[in-house]
Order: sequence, then C-alpha cells, then structure tokens
Amino acid sequence: MALPPEKARVVIVGGGVIGCSVAYHLTKLGWTDIVLLERKQLTSGTTWHAAGLIAQLRATQNMTRLAKYSQELYGALEEETGVATGFRRNGSITVALSDERREEILRQASMARAFGVEVEEISPEELRSRYPHVSVEDVKAAVYLDKDGQGDPANIALAMARGARQRGAKILERVKVTGFDREGRRIKRVSWEAEGESGTIACDHVVNCSGMWGREVGRQMGVNVPLHACEHFYIVTETIPELQQLPVLRVPEECAYYKEDAGKILLGAFEPVAKPWGMKGISDDFEFDQLPEDFDHFEPILEMAVNRMPLLAEAGIHTFFNGPESFTPDDAYHLGLAPEMDNVWVAAGFNSIGIQSAGGAGMALASWMDTGEKPFDLGDVDIARMQPFQGNRHYLFERSKETLGLLYADHFPYRQKDTARGIRRSPLHEALKAEGAVFGEVSGWERANWFADPGQEPAYKYSWKRQNWFDNAAREHKAIRENVGIYDMSSFGKIRVEGPDAEAFLNYVSASNLSVPVGKIVYSQFLNASGGIEADVTITRLSETAYLVVTPAATRLADQARMRRYIGDFRVTLFDMTAAEAVICVMGPNARTLLEKVSPNDFSNATNPFGTCQEIEIGMGLARAHRVTYVGELGWELYVSADMAAHVFEVLRGAGREMDARLCGLHMMDSCRIEKGFRHFGHDISSEDHILEAGLGFAIKKTDVDFVGREAVSRKREEGLQRRLVQFLLSDPEPLLYHAEPIVRDGKIVSYLTSGSYGHHLGAAMGMGYVPCPGETAQEVLASSFEIEVAGRRVAATPSLKPFYDPKSERVKV
Repeated sequence: MALPPEKARVVIVGGGVIGCSVAYHLTKLGWTDIVLLERKQLTSGTTWHAAGLIAQLRATQNMTRLAKYSQELYGALEEETGVATGFRRNGSITVALSDERREEILRQASMARAFGVEVEEISPEELRSRYPHVSVEDVKAAVYLDKDGQGDPANIALAMARGARQRGAKILERVKVTGFDREGRRIKRVSWEAEGESGTIACDHVVNCSGMWGREVGRQMGVNVPLHACEHFYIVTETIPELQQLPVLRVPEECAYYKEDAGKILLGAFEPVAKPWGMKGISDDFEFDQLPEDFDHFEPILEMAVNRMPLLAEAGIHTFFNGPESFTPDDAYHLGLAPEMDNVWVAAGFNSIGIQSAGGAGMALASWMDTGEKPFDLGDVDIARMQPFQGNRHYLFERSKETLGLLYADHFPYRQKDTARGIRRSPLHEALKAEGAVFGEVSGWERANWFADPGQEPAYKYSWKRQNWFDNAAREHKAIRENVGIYDMSSFGKIRVEGPDAEAFLNYVSASNLSVPVGKIVYSQFLNASGGIEADVTITRLSETAYLVVTPAATRLADQARMRRYIGDFRVTLFDMTAAEAVICVMGPNARTLLEKVSPNDFSNATNPFGTCQEIEIGMGLARAHRVTYVGELGWELYVSADMAAHVFEVLRGAGREMDARLCGLHMMDSCRIEKGFRHFGHDISSEDHILEAGLGFAIKKTDVDFVGREAVSRKREEGLQRRLVQFLLSDPEPLLYHAEPIVRDGKIVSYLTSGSYGHHLGAAMGMGYVPCPGETAQEVLASSFEIEVAGRRVAATPSLKPFYDPKSERVKV
C-alpha cells in the first residue's frame, strides 16, 4: 500500500463526503500538495448509509447558496469523473397538516422566491396527482420544488475523491491518524500508523473532517468541536410493482420523509426525542457498521406513515436500518478556522444533511483556506460560534436528544431549545426569575426575553401569529419610550484590550478612531479586506493603556480570536471579562431621574454626555456608567462587578418601583432597536455587507491611520454604492415580520429582509433589508413603490434610509 509522504501543504483527516469535497475543491483552486487520511475505507463512517436527499432551500440565503451549489456540482460530477453519482432532479414536496405549519411552509415558499429558488404552492389534489399513493384528506397545504433531487451518497463522495486524485491529491485509506505535534497555536506534524508502519507528516494546515469522531479528533488537535452521534432510523420496503419515479415527500408533523429508489420506498424518521449513541466512544474497528434495531422506538413513526401511505401496509420491509449520524448543539454544521489554533480547520457535524451540504461546504472552506477570508457570510456555521463549554460530553448528550427532532419540528420564530439549559446565568438570574422573567438562551446564556404578568404562565406558547408574550413586550416597549425600564445585558461579550500598544492595535483592527480621551465610548466595526463587517462593537477607553470591547454574546469568541490573529508585534493582551461584570441597563426618558435617586454622581450632559462613561457610586456599591443606548432613548448601561450586581439591582429596583419603572426583556430591545434603525450583527450586517452600503460610514475614522479594510472603503467611495440598507414600515398593522421576507420593488422581488420585528410605538411590523440600486440616488430608491411579501401575500411598505423613530437622535442626547 502507498504510505503518506513526509510533508504536505494540508492534511485532511477523514474520508467521508465532506473530506472528499474539501480535497476536491482545494485541487480545483490549484492546491496539489494535499493528503487525505481515512482510518478505514472512504465513506465507511456515516456517508455510506445517508439517505441522499438533496434539497436547495435552507434557512438563510447563504446556506441556500451552498445547497444549490451542491446540487449543481453533483449534476456535473459524473461527466467529469466517470463515477455514477445516481443524481437526479425528481423534485420534493413538503406538506402541512395544521394551520401553523401551513403558515410556515408558505413563508418558506416566499423566502425561496427571494433566494431565487423555484417553488410552487400546490393544492392537496395536485399533491395527490404528483404522489398518487399518499392520503391527502387532512393536508392543509403543500409546496413543490422541482429542482430538488436525490443521489447515491457513497458514489458522490467517491466521485469527488477521484476528481481530487486526478488533480494530484493523495487520498489514502486504512491510515489512522494517531496524534498531532503542536507548537504554540499551530500544528506542525500529524502522526499516523498503517499496517505496522508509522510516521509523521509535516504540514501547513490540518482539516478535521472526522464526522462523528470530530470531537475526539478536535481534542487531540487542541480545538473544540461540539457534536454527538445519534441513532438515525429508516426502513426500505421490498420492491413495489409498477412504482414510478416520485418526488421526495416530507411530512414534518409526522416526523417522516419518503424517498422512492429503484422501485422501493425508503421511509426515514426525525423523531422528537432522539437516542444519543457512542457515549463511551466509538470502537476502533467501526466500519460500515449498523446499530441494533429498535422497532419500539420507530413504531410510532411507522404507524403514522402507514396511514399516510397505505401501500406500506402491503409492502414487506426489506431493510430496517439504524446508523449513527452526528448532531451539533444548534443543528448547524461546523465550518471554518478553529478559534483556538491558527492552522486548524473544521468541516464536521452535518446534522443528517451532509450530502446536500458537502459540495457547498467544501467549496466555501477551500476558498477560505486559499484566500484567508470567508468567501461570503458563513456566520450560521462558523465553528467560532461554539462556546468552550459546549464541548462538554454531558451537555452534548442532553442537547442531542432534541436537535435531531428539531429538523422536522415547527420552526417557530423565537423558538427556544428545551434541553441542556441553565448553564450560564447572570448574577441577576434568580432575582429576575422571581419577578416573572421568561428566559431564552444564546451561547448558553440564560437571558430574560420578556416578563410574565402576575397569574400568567411564565412560558412561551409558540405561533407564527402573535405569541402569548406580544402584549407583555408591547408594555415593556411603552415603558422604555415613555418612562423608564430596567433590563439585563450581562451576557454581552466583554474583551479587555490592554498594553502599551492598545491604542495603535485597535486603530489598526477597527475602522474607527480610538485615539480618544479616557472615558470616551466609540461605536465601531472590525472590517475584512473587502470592507465587509466582521464585528459590530462599542469600545470604551478605560485608561491610557486599556480599552473594553463589547460584542454580542454569540460572537465574543469569534471577535477575540480575530483580534488575536492581528496582534503580531503589537504589545497587547486580550482578556475575556464577560463573566466578571454584570450589565444593568436603565433606559427611557426618566432614566436620569432614577439614577439620581440611587447615586450621588452627576448624570448631566455637562459631566456625562452621550458616548462617555464615568465611575459612580450606586447604593453602597460601585459601578461604571456608560451613556450609550441600543433602544434609542436616554439611558445608561451600568457595568457592575459580579459580586455587587445583586445589590445594585436591588437598589435600582426599589427606587424604580416608586417611579413605576418596568423590568424589560430583550424582545423589547429588539423591537425598540428596529424602530431606531440600529443594525443587528449577523442579520443586518455581516462579513459580506460593506460598511458603506450598510449605512455605517459615519463610524469610519477620518484620519490617515491605516486600518484593515481601508482600501476597500476607498474603492467603494469611488465606485459608488451597489445597494443600500433600507428600513421598512408596513401599512397594515396585522402582519408580522421576522426575516427573509421578500422585498418587492415596483412589482418585482429584488431582495429580502435581513431582520424584522414589531414596532409597537409606530404601530406596525418593521424590517430592514438591502435594496440593489447601482447608479441610483437615495431619492430614486425612496421614490419607488415597495411591498413586503408575507406568506404569499404582498403588503404595502414605506421605505426610509433614516430611522423612523427619532431620526436626529434628539431623545438620546437630551
């Protein structure tokens, strides 16, 4: 057998469909010094038993872009490589059995149109004509995507492996990786053994494509790859006479999908409570293995399936299959540069959609490795979103019971995970809980999203219409706009940047001018080489040599990792201070009055103008009062050391009761910020959104100091904007907006909403989204007629490039 070379540019660990895809796409970019090592045989882990469903539509535009790319690639692979992939575009149908699911799939159909995916809404009768074996009596609606398809998973992987080999990659089977030699933040060598031989490969990059072994291999590499294997079940019938080619059929409310293949029906399940597997590790000799049957677990799905498709009762079962697949804590796969290391890449944890994702994921990762920058926004799947604690085995065991079933569960807006909760808590958690807080979870943090009234059950009741907390959030919103509210932002990331070169370092990393006095707060963005926004932060100068960078809770690790990679010769250190300080927000026109009741300090404009901070006494404790706002009102964020946070909250709460101050949740914050036109990172702004087109040019430094992305900013100023981020207010107060609803300009779909919420003060739902406008003035854009499509219905909308609420920020600076 061929043995690995002593040196390679990149070593890929794992020979499933994603490892083969990464190798294939790197060779397409001209990389030749590539080695892929597979412990057993290619595809022998999970790929070989995948169902092979290949859908185009995902929850975001870029995930859809990747899935569409996979489909287009697989259609051409057979001709390129000579390996039959079994790919065919036979279409897919998703059905709804309830009014809520009907709303969901119609919203998905609208989203598909915005993303350029062909979709057709079909009646139950049309469903029956396309799928004559299915019972349709209780079907409320259905959608058909004619370009969806299916393929042979193993052969798709083998085709990409052959394509990679043809361009010079070495793909070696039965070579087990045994360890990694680390030096600082880089892996220098990969150790291997094969049939009594052993050795090492010196390398520049390593890619973890180890599938359900990804967590363990990641630990050896020094990186966190949170995933857990679960048992995944399907049955294959005996041959059914005269069965014709059929679309893939999904019945999410019955947790089932159906696939016709070679005259048989494959019935698969995503049951609500899954069975984690491999808690004690995976056997070294695992290869093309199946897991023991568990008919009792599968039987409820089968019973519903027989009612849905009666011919299953007559067809014999040829195969009852149970095999492991890996699932992540949030049902999104892991892709990208690991935050703990500088040359370790990850592509793993594909949550049972690995075949439809692998082509696009391999393409995106290869491009990222080649250029050093993401080819487009990959925030949904960037491995840097995962927090260190999420690699905990007990956490993964508990969470994976839920995530498998969530693939087919109702994807309600604001839906919260139920498992593995309560891990990261603010110092105010119990006090807020006692007052009726209902918590959501972000990156493990429990965050008060809304407050239940006395006698109201403090729990979500999900819907696509107004949920049970809608009026609660409206009252909290009203308090912020008309009086004063108190809410907890302790989960937001806090990174202390300290050292003799802190100012110079941040001036290079940030697009804003950080040469400011001590106590000044600067709103800023970190850009990439294309002028896209990698982070949206506020930076406070604490001293001559120290700053505090505040980031969203979900991006703290990614933002800190990005800063660390720019340190070079700068004399700075970075510290995660998130858990060290609570953040209590006091916002509203009466915020100053409330603070004056509990603190002897001066909160006037003369002493503490907008965009500055000061050290204060509060109650019998100390805090740092930052005069900033994300809700568009007069207010302060109080940074309090964790040990004093409960005391400060009690003092504020006591004084606030005299003023009818209201405790508020973060749903309020989202509705207030959208009225004010504040951008939400990860939705309205991302790595592929140019800072000028996002309307944030005011935050760019006006000095000659160089910074990352400066050339791209200059180019855009010369070229002119190709699109603008526009705010919309619906004319009808009834419909609700969430995200991805199509933007219709003069009767034609031109884009989609990046975020949406309800503007309680303005009296209707609102959204934001980019409108293409090359060569147009702002006035020409605003002169158009706009509508937003909601579940197939078009609703008139007023556009604005300025905030609808307080466009001059007079309320903020009062």
